[in-house]
Amino acid sequence: MTKPATFALPCMCASFRRASRILTQHYDTALRPLDLRATQFTLLQALSQAGEVSQKTLGEILAIDSTTLTRTLAIMGRRGWIGSRSGVDRRERWLSMSEAGRAEFKRASPHWEKAQQELRGRLGNKRWNELLNLTNEVTAAVTE
Repeated sequence: MTKPATFALPCMCASFRRASRILTQHYDTALRPLDLRATQFTLLQALSQAGEVSQKTLGEILAIDSTTLTRTLAIMGRRGWIGSRSGVDRRERWLSMSEAGRAEFKRASPHWEKAQQELRGRLGNKRWNELLNLTNEVTAAVTE
């Protein structure tokens, strides 16, 4: 497969969105044998770190719009990976990873780790860490 022609984009948004799409494709490829999408793995990973969290808070943590989050959670719920309960307010929904979700996360983690290591190998440890820190700094700067 030949590499597509690319050029530097002058817009920060366009550059990050392009990088995001390419990264998502890389992780989707790594997770494809498990019939798992990078977006689903990300939600499992976030829930593994956050524990039980409201759907609203989960959306805020990951900067995912409500419609996209609801759609992805519905798929994961049908697979039995997500547990949910109503909050004090009927509209509030609290989420956690189910036992099946923990098993899926554990099963997928080596595939995710391999994708991580491939990228780290291409970038080198120093640039990997700088880029990871920079993306977190950009997120913080935009949300201030």
